[in-house]
Amino acid sequence: MTSFGFFCIPMFMSISGLMMFISKRKHMLSTLLSLEFIMLSIFWIMSVSLVKMSGDIFFILFFLTLSVCEGALGLGLLVLIVRSHGNDCFNNFSILQC
Repeated sequence: MTSFGFFCIPMFMSISGLMMFISKRKHMLSTLLSLEFIMLSIFWIMSVSLVKMSGDIFFILFFLTLSVCEGALGLGLLVLIVRSHGNDCFNNFSILQC
């Protein structure tokens, strides 16, 4: 695969994940999945670019650790919302509820 292919595919992935994040805002689970898809495409771009520049892999592992923590935090919030509201639909949320 050429160098253009290594950067074209993850860029398409991040743009499609961003479009999914913007368009499908009905359920919290779908927004969390699109955010994780964007993070994986950014991880792919960073890993390819650092390998091509023969950079340090430590930064990639740090980014991967932060994205895993972000996913765990999102899933924890999703469980909390499902327990308190009954489902993950955004239209059921109200600012007046505690």
